Amino acid sequence: MPTVILLDVSLSMSRPVQLSDGTETTRKQLAINGIEAFLDHLSVHSKLEFIALMAFSSLYEERCPFTRDYNVIKSELKHIDDYDKTSIETALHGVSQMVLGEWGNNTACQIVLVTDGSTGIGSMSLKESLATITQRNNGLTAFPLPFPFPATLHVVCIAGANEPNIIKSKPLYQKLIDLTGYEGSIHIPDNLQSEANITTMLQKLADDMYTSFRGVLKCGHLESKILLSPAPVAFTKVTDFNNKTYNISDLIEVRGFISVPDVGSPMTISRHLILPASGTQKQDSNPNDIDLTDDNSAVEDASTPSFCVLLHGALKVENMAALVTVGENWFGFVYSWADSKKKSNLMMTILTPGSDVIPWLGDLNDLGTGDMFSVDMVGSFPIKPSEKRSYSQNGVVWIRQAGLQSDIQKILRHARKLPDKTQQFYKELNRLRKAAISLGFQELLTGLSCIFEQECMQLPGNAHPDCALQLHHAADLLRKSHNRDIKFTLTPLQTNYTSS
Repeated sequence: MPTVILLDVSLSMSRPVQLSDGTETTRKQLAINGIEAFLDHLSVHSKLEFIALMAFSSLYEERCPFTRDYNVIKSELKHIDDYDKTSIETALHGVSQMVLGEWGNNTACQIVLVTDGSTGIGSMSLKESLATITQRNNGLTAFPLPFPFPATLHVVCIAGANEPNIIKSKPLYQKLIDLTGYEGSIHIPDNLQSEANITTMLQKLADDMYTSFRGVLKCGHLESKILLSPAPVAFTKVTDFNNKTYNISDLIEVRGFISVPDVGSPMTISRHLILPASGTQKQDSNPNDIDLTDDNSAVEDASTPSFCVLLHGALKVENMAALVTVGENWFGFVYSWADSKKKSNLMMTILTPGSDVIPWLGDLNDLGTGDMFSVDMVGSFPIKPSEKRSYSQNGVVWIRQAGLQSDIQKILRHARKLPDKTQQFYKELNRLRKAAISLGFQELLTGLSCIFEQECMQLPGNAHPDCALQLHHAADLLRKSHNRDIKFTLTPLQTNYTSS
């Protein structure tokens, strides 16, 4: 989940702090040390997360775009200067533009606001901004919250719990969190005079934000400890009468294998990268020294056999997917996915809970191997339903004006070729008429009759006589109110003319 670190660099952040060991520092330096500890924790436990850095005072500045190289952010923290007064609303506008430009409005994002508890003064203060939310017009002057994308806001205050600024600012920060629509948090250190308290607070925040999922991938007697990135979350299935929450099991067991084309593109709820988990993890390892997209990534010893590597290679060569259980009556697929021509990853897609969630495969609990059935009973996917469908053609869908215009033009093209296209003309006319009646679009029938009469007046002199007769006949039938029954079918006018 992408994260934006929003660092306050106003003048109030440069206030001195006397540490318990007698040395003196600033709130800004304490914030930088805490952010570095935050990044160090991610480099060990969540190496795949994208982090961005933005500094703000009365204006905002994007100091580092989204990256997985946390050393770039650390080096940028050392070159941030002090600026003027605080404007949190301006900073939130900057975060919104930054996330929308990089990820769009469908990707969930986390925002860590690091400040000293000062909410600004005057018209740019947070108190004034929140007080005038209802007076804003939609547009550039609108308040940035709630964000146009899913976002969780965490506020980290580099200040003492008893400071007057914190007592006044805490309700305002809580209102910001409430406006996002998601559960955020406010973090205040127990003791500002201890640098260790700041770093511990940020490390705990990183641990709460990015809890890694550790489990076991098993197939028969083979198994491997794995990590899933991002960590899967519980799924709540809402029905008419109750809500049921499903949790991912620690044991992910392979039940069988199926061809990737037969799987198709079923509806899913999440997709995760599978990484082998070593028994012990080196705390001082550099995340940039490991290629996370390589087959042997995250394996502590290259000489140690890994079931994940074996499964990945087999699925990749055979173009197969492994059907796995991720919970009680809950399934998913493990497969090889390539983001380039040279490298590929072992991925897992989680389906919606239930065994009958892929129509063309049927009940997943009833799947078996081909040798369980005779040759004449073994078919191919997708399985065609035994019952005969009650419809013979696609339904009419008008989402945009161009679709309706295209259907009318198709009828007029057949009309100009009457009597050769008489059957096609009435077939398309009945199709459009039934759709209009179903939608209650009665004005379309009246308008279509006017179009037919206008076409009659514009027919060339060498046009067939049957063309004008059929158009007048169709226009009259469309105008009659007793023909507005959906079961009524327009039929051609019987004439003595022929196409010769």
